[in-house]
Amino acid sequence: MRHSKLIRMALAGTALTVLAAPAMADIRFWTTEEQPERLERQQQLAADFKDKTGIAVEVIPVTESDLGTRATAAFAAGDLPDVIYHTLQYALPWVEAGILDADAATEVIENLGPDTFAQGALSFAKTDEGWAAVPVDGWTQMIVYRKDLFDEKGLEPPNSYANVTAAVEALHNPPEMFGFVAATKVDENFMSQVLEHVFLANGASPVGPDGFTGFDEKKTTEVLEFYKTIAEASPPGELYWDQSRTLYFSGNAAMIIWSPFILDELAGLRDSSPPTINDDPTSPELASKTGVVTSFSGPSNPDGAAWADIRYFGITADADIDEAQQFVEYSLSDGYTQTLAIAPEGKFPVRRGTADNPEEYVEAWSKLPVGVDRKAALSDLYDPAMIDEIVGGLDTAQRWGIKDGQLALASKIVNSQVINRTVRAYLDGEIDAAAAVKRMNDELAAIE
Repeated sequence: MRHSKLIRMALAGTALTVLAAPAMADIRFWTTEEQPERLERQQQLAADFKDKTGIAVEVIPVTESDLGTRATAAFAAGDLPDVIYHTLQYALPWVEAGILDADAATEVIENLGPDTFAQGALSFAKTDEGWAAVPVDGWTQMIVYRKDLFDEKGLEPPNSYANVTAAVEALHNPPEMFGFVAATKVDENFMSQVLEHVFLANGASPVGPDGFTGFDEKKTTEVLEFYKTIAEASPPGELYWDQSRTLYFSGNAAMIIWSPFILDELAGLRDSSPPTINDDPTSPELASKTGVVTSFSGPSNPDGAAWADIRYFGITADADIDEAQQFVEYSLSDGYTQTLAIAPEGKFPVRRGTADNPEEYVEAWSKLPVGVDRKAALSDLYDPAMIDEIVGGLDTAQRWGIKDGQLALASKIVNSQVINRTVRAYLDGEIDAAAAVKRMNDELAAIE
């Protein structure tokens, strides 16, 4: 699995140049968290790690859209950094390409204890003999709902198609209250993300271990019928994240699907996106009336699923393995609270705790301040059950193609927006469910 850094550099004709370069640090760390405040936090983490171990880390910001190209070029030159913070899309392909050292990552996970990690986050990076990279943080998409209204009507949380439908029937009363705000703007990635979540909830996927499979007609018909239910309980027009948030914030929506980056805004901590449910834009009232569901189910998939975005530390083939492993282990143990503090509202702890204290990092994370113009801890805004629901979605986290090794194909399918356009045609009454399934399968089959 591992590559010899010096041999490959020599073959590339670059050994003398690289070896002659002055050493700026013991190890180099590429991060896509390049915003100034986040970068400063990572540099402080590196400084604290050096104080403890004597190992100096150079923190190097890399724009996320450039990461794949830069990693490929650095690999060819034998000049990869030691550790890369990256999205899940690179984990398995980079192992296959020889960029990442899966043995080194697996050793770290085994040292820290696989049972201390969210199992969904681990499964995304699973290889035949271990793991491609070490999960660091993640977030799950959420159904955000008016818990106070649900309680008043005796409704169950919206954790299934059936419960969402029941809530729509009980609460939809436009224009004062829309039962849902469903994504319907086909050229917005938001619609793609929401739809994948809804399809996953019912166990419907267009790919399998051998590639494209097409959507199962029964499961997909159930998805389409459910989506029409929530779309018909939504306002008219081209809807995406903006209208979802605006209507929920004004108290005119019972349910929306959103990312956790809404959590601080709900509590009036961000002046650019204030809740307008009352006359005080800094009021935490809406947060106090809100519940969330991260994993929900459809009739063909009673276990349900959560849509998640997971980030990883990859230890590269060019790394000083021991020092790189120490840095990753520190970042997920003594330094883990600092790691999560870079952006707590979007960095859920994929490592819940330790063997001795299984909830240590969840508890520490819940007390980290969130917000922009004002700060407060999530544990001060939301009750413990909601905190557990937020983090628990990482255990049931899924994405199309992950388990089947077909993430690249699934990503092309999502990005084609064929599903968005076809679902919209179905919602608009242009085609029925059977024709929608056939259209999607016919058009998606051409994607390679």
